[in-house]
Amino acid sequence: MAIDPIDRLKYPIGKALIPDQISETDVQKWISILDSFPKKMRLITQNLSDDQLDTPYRPEGWTIRQVVHHVLDSHTNSYIRFKWTLTEDRPVIKAYDEKKWAALIDNEAPIDLSLVALESLHAKWVYLLKRLSPEDLKRVFIHPDSQEEVSLEKNIGIYAWHSKHHYSHIANLLMDKGWL
Repeated sequence: MAIDPIDRLKYPIGKALIPDQISETDVQKWISILDSFPKKMRLITQNLSDDQLDTPYRPEGWTIRQVVHHVLDSHTNSYIRFKWTLTEDRPVIKAYDEKKWAALIDNEAPIDLSLVALESLHAKWVYLLKRLSPEDLKRVFIHPDSQEEVSLEKNIGIYAWHSKHHYSHIANLLMDKGWL
């Protein structure tokens, strides 16, 4: 069966595949991805012009600028979910409409605002993650839309994937346009 070209652009590394049994090695690998991600985002975007930043990575998709700002919004929400889960018993998290957030005026701001914040956020997040016990990693939150219980260890994997996913959107566009 052929893969839809738009799906290939939407999911350049495929959809997130988190194993049912998560090992300590998985968690450490994912934390390493989260640790290095802000620097990778800065490096891949540092020499882009405003016209390049305002180019969508796919038809009807977000621009590079929106992707950078979205990553900060999303990862900030995830960090807060970790805090809730570590301080409350099975909290129901607050969902947000990422498409509406991406359309807000602050997504037209210089990307450095989000890159600096992402660097600080990830430094603090990784500091926390490296100090969680195996019991902490098993704690869960409940997603209000699906009612799914999501463990913190699974959420680390989801956000490692999310980092690579959006990095690939940008990298693939830059390669396709000959901007790398």
